Amino acid sequence: EEVTVGPMVTSESRRCSSSLIWYRTDILPSSSKIFWVRWRKLSLSPVRENNVELLQEILRDLDPFTHHSNTAAELSRILTQPHFQSLLETHDSVASQACDSGTPSPCEFVNTEQEDGHKPNLYPPPDAIRMVGIRKGAGEHLGVTFKVEGGELTVARILHGGMIDQQGLLHIGDIIKEVNGREVGQDPRVLQEELQATSGSVVLKILPSYHEAIPPRQVFFKCHYDYDPANDNLIPCKEAGLRFETGDILQIVNQDDVNWWQARHVEGGSAGLIPSQMLEEKRKAFVKKDVELAPAGNLCTGVGVKKKKKMMYVTTKNAEFDRHEILLYEEVAKVPPFKRKTLILIGAQGVGRRRLKNKLLLRDPLLFGTTIPYTSRKPKKGDRESRMYAFTSRSKMETDIKNGRYLEHGEYDGNLYGIKIGSIHEVVEAGRVCILDANPRSLKVLRTSEFLPYVVFLQSPDFEVLKAMNHSAVEAGVVDKTLMDEELQRTCDESAKIQAAYGHYFDLCIINDNLDETYSTVKAALETVSKNPQWVPVTWVF
Repeated sequence: EEVTVGPMVTSESRRCSSSLIWYRTDILPSSSKIFWVRWRKLSLSPVRENNVELLQEILRDLDPFTHHSNTAAELSRILTQPHFQSLLETHDSVASQACDSGTPSPCEFVNTEQEDGHKPNLYPPPDAIRMVGIRKGAGEHLGVTFKVEGGELTVARILHGGMIDQQGLLHIGDIIKEVNGREVGQDPRVLQEELQATSGSVVLKILPSYHEAIPPRQVFFKCHYDYDPANDNLIPCKEAGLRFETGDILQIVNQDDVNWWQARHVEGGSAGLIPSQMLEEKRKAFVKKDVELAPAGNLCTGVGVKKKKKMMYVTTKNAEFDRHEILLYEEVAKVPPFKRKTLILIGAQGVGRRRLKNKLLLRDPLLFGTTIPYTSRKPKKGDRESRMYAFTSRSKMETDIKNGRYLEHGEYDGNLYGIKIGSIHEVVEAGRVCILDANPRSLKVLRTSEFLPYVVFLQSPDFEVLKAMNHSAVEAGVVDKTLMDEELQRTCDESAKIQAAYGHYFDLCIINDNLDETYSTVKAALETVSKNPQWVPVTWVF
């Protein structure tokens, strides 16, 4: 016996669309068919279909009292509101149509008792067994994975945008009973391979789960590592994986699985599986980071002054931020074009940060500005005229450091040096982009909505190129010291360590082997972000 049911919408809001659904009843015992007969007799019947007429009668009865009773006047005002009357009109329109009840969930009949007090055999009702037809080509992926649950093969996940998701015929938790008339085993990989190889019409016999679909959240992540599912031995289905690279923006469409998220590239394409933050953290947590950066007092040097002193600087609240962290995904939001407040130059000692900073300040004094370092030392002859430092007392500086008013600070030769956060705001409020030749650790403080930075990493070139650059700079009189091979190699190593530790903060990476080209690249990049929509950390927006 076969029962054919036409287009319908069940109480579980299953997306049946306009397709026909066949329910097999010959495979079920007769006790289950009793449920089918009883379900067909159930229907929804409205209490009345003329509520608009009833409303008019109530208003006529209320009218004599509205002038004497505030309560009656308020009720009359509510009942005459357009929204309320539209609601009643809609109700009467729906009530006038024949509204059969949707098919109840099989769960409603679990543990129910018959009139004689005996519990019936708990077989699934006949319309719980459903035949789903799918047409596919050989090798075409359906966008669905399976797992064993309670001894049954069930739908584990449905990939957003895949064939199954678009058709809406299967749902997470559906139990697969047969494929093309053959019973399925208990190995999801075998079923996955069979479906992958099958072409033409595929008929699945399923026991629906009656799970309600949840609309995907609009969540976007920027990736800070490379991933290729072909090299991942943990992924449930390599074909369902989504490959991405560092810097890619992904829309996360499903995070129900604690280990595997569903995502797709914002440029388009089907969704696929990616490791969740928790899963990837577990894998990477066992890899020890070998990053020890040499201290640098880069902020405390003015325009045109060569570095002669080596100072230790401590970023504000550095201990709080320097905990071990693994940043894999960063939630981002797309915003309209805007001008960045600060330009942060990051790089190892000797890659040319200060020369680039000076070139930007001298070429574009109306666009760029910089801070003046503070110090507790006594001014020397000519210091006040050159305005290379702002002088203050040690007690005042210690108080400000304690109150968190310094971005970076340190001590050298018994004197304090540092950059005040307020001096950055002064440059920004003057309408200029504040250039900071910063210690990488300060990025954890600066990369916020308060400073809206554009972070440029000046990467060290290869050893031989760096050596040639140093030799040319000495000949040109730009620098007065020829660096030893050990010093040059230390610069290369330091550059690699900075990139490994802080690369997720960088907006632009440049190999500074030509100052003029680097200058032009930075200027063009700032102009681009000021004229085009940007993906920024979601914390900058909310």
